[in-house]
Amino acid sequence: MLSENLPPDAAYAALQAHDARFDGRLFVGVTSTGIYCRPVCRVRCPKRENCRFFSTAAQAEAERFRPCMKCRPELAPRALPWTTMDASRTLAAQAAAWLDACDDAEASVEDLARHLGITSRHLRRIFQTEHGVSPLQYLQTRRLLLAKALLTDSTLPVQEVAYAAGFASLRRFNAAFIEHYRLQPTALRREGGNGPASRLRLSYRQPYDVAGVLAFLAPRAVAGVETVEEGAVMRSLALTHAGQRHAGWLRVRFERAGEIGIELSPGLWPAVGSLLPLLRRWLDLDAEPDAIARALGEGGVPGQRLPGCLDRFELTVRAVLGQQVTVAAARTLAGRFVERFGEALADAPQGCQRLFPTPERIAAATRDDIGSLGIIGRRADSLIALAQAWPTLAFARREGSAEAAAEELTQIPGIGPWTAGYMLMRGWSWPDAFPPGDVVLRKALSGAGPLLSPKAYLEAAERYRPFRSYAVLHLWRHS
Repeated sequence: MLSENLPPDAAYAALQAHDARFDGRLFVGVTSTGIYCRPVCRVRCPKRENCRFFSTAAQAEAERFRPCMKCRPELAPRALPWTTMDASRTLAAQAAAWLDACDDAEASVEDLARHLGITSRHLRRIFQTEHGVSPLQYLQTRRLLLAKALLTDSTLPVQEVAYAAGFASLRRFNAAFIEHYRLQPTALRREGGNGPASRLRLSYRQPYDVAGVLAFLAPRAVAGVETVEEGAVMRSLALTHAGQRHAGWLRVRFERAGEIGIELSPGLWPAVGSLLPLLRRWLDLDAEPDAIARALGEGGVPGQRLPGCLDRFELTVRAVLGQQVTVAAARTLAGRFVERFGEALADAPQGCQRLFPTPERIAAATRDDIGSLGIIGRRADSLIALAQAWPTLAFARREGSAEAAAEELTQIPGIGPWTAGYMLMRGWSWPDAFPPGDVVLRKALSGAGPLLSPKAYLEAAERYRPFRSYAVLHLWRHS
């Protein structure tokens, strides 16, 4: 089941070295214990003859291995297929992303096949080939590992853990947990805790340019919605999980190398199954820094990340507000926008006491309502058109390809190729976008010579493939 590019002997060498570069891309099942671990696990290294290697946790669990209680495979960063792929691999990757974000306890392979526009038989075949397990095995592993994290790091009641992890009933959850892990869910429950729930943890591959990410987010933090602290970000958020809207605030803190801590208000805990994949994309926790560094070449910042977003509508609105103005001016306009149209969030800490306005609220606004905030008429029209179209956009539902998303966005008045490219970078977390016509980027790529033509500008960016989005932030930062 291990990737063809990493033979078992090389995988064992990575395990012996506790090589963090393979964290989330390599798991080892130990036949003498029936347990599987991450390569960074600090327990005594097993004998080579007792090791079986897998590319995913789902493969290890399909072979009846149980997750290690020390290295905790559920915390590992994920492997992202950002290489050039054929159609089948692309579909398999899209299928896995859909399952990662799935909040429907009754979801089926047929639902996923309809979403992708293929037959369920073809889906099963390409998914098994790419991921080594069936779609339902993959989904079951994701839900069980999320439940394991909640049982370990929170004090949520077991029934709430079951529903938050995506199980339709407590009975199904108990049965699945006992069958796969051969212990009762309550066996993982820690004593104590702070309030109704304590803090979750997520891992990332090192190095990580924490200072750079926070320096990017800080000047863009919208008053009332988010605030950047020393080593942390706090913000309000509303999202839909299992058909219900949940709202609250969260704080993410870079607590120690390779790991972040997540504090949630009570209103967001029931939606944690939908929230965690968003957090991983928002802070780019699954990036592979070595591959990015090779693409950027000399002068690149070690551990550079591409900050994404938690709410695509919010980011799109902010991108429109930021057209042809400075970052500071865009932030000021967004703050006024939130103050006028955003909903107050009760019992939230200072700095995140309002929710970003919903598409429904903006769709019902008038041009004069928005224009009174100092936003020009054309931009107000664009925001209203965006909000009115939002329920029908595949981009909003995280469906379709990146290219289709860009084309869809440019059909909305006032959203051009540059804004669409920016949205792919941060709203789609697409690693290989490059906004056309960016003056700062053209100057940076032109060097000391004359300004490059638009065609030559795009050709000059080719050397950064497949990580042109990271090159954008790199060039902006150094310009």
